[in-house]
Amino acid sequence: MKLLAVERIKLFSTRSPYWCLALIFAAALAFALLMGLVTDHGRQFASTGTSQAGMQLGMMVFMVLAALSVTTEYRFSTIRSTFLAAPKRTRVLAAKTVVVMVVGALIAVVSAFAAFFLTKLLASNPLSPLELDTVDQWRYVLGNAALYPIAGVIAISVGLLIRQSAGAIALLLVWSMLIESLVALIPRFGPDVSPWLPFTAAGTFVTDKAAFASMGQGPGNGPFADALKASGPTPGQGLLVFAGVAVLLWLIAVVVTNRRDA
Repeated sequence: MKLLAVERIKLFSTRSPYWCLALIFAAALAFALLMGLVTDHGRQFASTGTSQAGMQLGMMVFMVLAALSVTTEYRFSTIRSTFLAAPKRTRVLAAKTVVVMVVGALIAVVSAFAAFFLTKLLASNPLSPLELDTVDQWRYVLGNAALYPIAGVIAISVGLLIRQSAGAIALLLVWSMLIESLVALIPRFGPDVSPWLPFTAAGTFVTDKAAFASMGQGPGNGPFADALKASGPTPGQGLLVFAGVAVLLWLIAVVVTNRRDA
């Protein structure tokens, strides 16, 4: 519990987490505003699934926050003091990861519900009724509360392995928004492999394919848009793929961190 308290204090001792959380919330509301107002007050765009269109961008910002929670410590060498005070590095990394995961789940829940209710308030003529009556509708909204913590684990792992903010953030953003989309363009095996890549697979868990397809376009560029065309994993399988990659990367990062100098 002391380690958790320490990691919480360290995370919020700078301004960057507050800015990141504000940007996540703003992105969710901005896309909700767009979905609720454009094209005759949501006649063409608004639905339970499309109200969450801004959550993809929010997840990218949250990965930046998670990566900075590690790389900032290496930049200012505070990680050395932490490991001296708590020699069991695995426990320290576990505490840091738990704090980031809890923050991710909380901001995802708040942002997702805010986006849903704002879209519902603004859309007088929606694509489909904005309700939370079915399991799928709940998954479109609350599914991000599962994806954000997992994305945070991936970001922490990359931060531990690279140790530099610019490199870690660049890799995370390029990987999630570009590399997986490019894999789909590779002849023969690309279209079969790309749906199972982690961020594309994660997109299947929260993307309302029917709603976006009826709009005649995806929610934007990147793996979530590619998930509309994917015929690979089911939503449950996509979540498991995403979580499996996160666990594997975290274990590798812990082993590497324990073996090399701080």
